[in-house]
Amino acid sequence: MHDVSFAVVAKAGDRIADLSTPRPVIDEDRLTANINRVQSYMDRHGLNFRPHIKTHKIPALAVAQVAAGAKGINCQKVTEAEVFAEAGFGDILITFNILGQQKLERLAKLNEKISALKVVADSEVTVDGLAAHFSGHKPLTVLVECDTGAGRCGVQTPEEAASLAKRITAADGLTFGGIVTYPKPQSAAAVEAFIAETVRRLQSEGITCPIVSNGGTPSLFEAHLVKSATEHRAGTYIYNDRQMVRMGHCTEDDCAMHVLATVVSRPNADRAVIDAGSKALTSDLQGFSDYGLIVGYPEARITSLSEEHGVIDLSNCTGPRPKIGEKLFIIPNHTCVVSNLFDTMVFHRNGVVTRVEDVAARGLVW
Repeated sequence: MHDVSFAVVAKAGDRIADLSTPRPVIDEDRLTANINRVQSYMDRHGLNFRPHIKTHKIPALAVAQVAAGAKGINCQKVTEAEVFAEAGFGDILITFNILGQQKLERLAKLNEKISALKVVADSEVTVDGLAAHFSGHKPLTVLVECDTGAGRCGVQTPEEAASLAKRITAADGLTFGGIVTYPKPQSAAAVEAFIAETVRRLQSEGITCPIVSNGGTPSLFEAHLVKSATEHRAGTYIYNDRQMVRMGHCTEDDCAMHVLATVVSRPNADRAVIDAGSKALTSDLQGFSDYGLIVGYPEARITSLSEEHGVIDLSNCTGPRPKIGEKLFIIPNHTCVVSNLFDTMVFHRNGVVTRVEDVAARGLVW
């Protein structure tokens, strides 16, 4: 963490309009509404909810999620999980294949530290590596990751899932915890078919499947359609972003994160340059052709990013155009990446800073 006494950081009571930029700012009321909205949905459908903290990387926000009713948290890497374990979280699922002696040693220490650590595996190589390390020690709970159509990690068939579950069950030092998937959006029927067949095969082998963990904000509000799932995981929902607006999961008014940027140049009538480049907005397009939505200037397009500059095309603007020195509020394409670009996150209510939180798990990606 950089020395925050050197960095230009806000304090409670400051006006966000006066903040040095570029800087992400989080609307407290929208944040709370997003947490409550999703938890209420899960409660209504009898699903456990396990928020993915990779979006915010801030223990205080995970505390709020659990206080609202979440059952444990989801981390992506061992180092993230270490930060949240240190903050007092005891039920953590790490949804990543963990390989290599160094990671396994840290995983073992984490398993001794907290009560309910769980990891995933999608190959015999991963399972055997875990088994070799945890044999003779406190058992590690392992879930089989299944590819139900997203085309990322995961076993490819229910038969493979059952086979790997048997291998976990037979391994000294491991406990079979269930199955997990990160599905393709709008594919609930296919996900349910895969899961139901997997559970049937496990039952025929005499293997119980305590957890069926479905996932993703893109699949959030179809979670109830996957009847065999016991829990759902999602991360982006807490802030929301431009991608979630496009997918219909929220409106612009539900986006809690904005990147605050200043217009530093107007070289000509059709071009503005802001002080937020790829180090603030990310170059993650998420299927868009530009790099964020500028609130109040919907026809303006952030067409290119260098490290410190963002170039805005104003040629389609029919009304007023931003002026030099004007601060802009930008809804990023992808909030999760923005969180990993800043040491601190500024929160506000009605434009007045309420708190500043360290992004405690920033940069912990292994």
